[in-house]
Amino acid sequence: MAVTIRDVARQAQVSVSTVSRALSAPGLVKEATRRRVLDVVQGLGYQPNRAARSLITGRTGNLGIVVPDLENPFFPAVLRGVQTRAGEAGTSVFFCDSREDPLTEAELVRTMAPQVDGVVLCASLMSDEQIAELAGVTPLVLINRIVPGVSSVLMDSASGMDQVVTHLESLGHQHYVYLGGPAAVWSNNRRTQGLAGRAQLLGSFEPNFAGGVTAAEQALRTGATAFIAYNDLMALGALSHLAAVGVGVPQQVSVTGFDDILYAAMCSPALTTVTMPTEEGGKVAVDLLAALLDGGPAEHRELPTTLVARASTGEAG
Repeated sequence: MAVTIRDVARQAQVSVSTVSRALSAPGLVKEATRRRVLDVVQGLGYQPNRAARSLITGRTGNLGIVVPDLENPFFPAVLRGVQTRAGEAGTSVFFCDSREDPLTEAELVRTMAPQVDGVVLCASLMSDEQIAELAGVTPLVLINRIVPGVSSVLMDSASGMDQVVTHLESLGHQHYVYLGGPAAVWSNNRRTQGLAGRAQLLGSFEPNFAGGVTAAEQALRTGATAFIAYNDLMALGALSHLAAVGVGVPQQVSVTGFDDILYAAMCSPALTTVTMPTEEGGKVAVDLLAALLDGGPAEHRELPTTLVARASTGEAG
């Protein structure tokens, strides 16, 4: 006769749900309890069955993640963190790209809801009301977005931006311009807060290479000695435009980005930028989702950011 999860629970003197957590979300179980459960599992030769576990716990063993743009290197890094933590818990991950369309984003969450135990929403473009409604459909965790009553993982964009400005000031820059991202995006607003009125705000540009080219063209007319881009993709576009029109970086204009994507260190000159804890953010999002599934309250975690100074910034001319 096959060994069941109830047999394991009985011998380990714990509940069935504790056995399930010890096997699928070990971070939620005390180390001593987890070891006791695993010893019993090994001793009895118990083999967890995903379908059976779903019937017992009411869970699928899957989770979903929705990102706005998989072409942006920032989001695959978050996905890697989600997959790593989910894999440690024996959980599968479904991921979708909403193509920066909030209606598509909402539709994807509703479609995935019956097939997953919860969804991670990365840089959601939906309204607070839409997100709150979907949180009633399936457990949600947000990355870089705040909605009351919904768990979230935040990366400290305001502090990162303050570090950028402090760095530029140390190099003698007095006139710098912010090449803004989409006005409705939470991280753009947080970065603006970090500027604290110390930089000229320029437009609301598409958060990609082409948007950076357009922004740099306009920024040159301001006479600023430093361009602070919303993200690294825009910064790369700005570097390209400056090179095309013969403006030296950093001799004439310094350029900074945000996110520290792979290409930031590979471009020429290498880009000064703010490192975002993308992979760690994905891992924490899964931890918060597991806590929700275990009946815990909504939580908010904020992760630190760090400036990385490279060759694209120099002393003001």
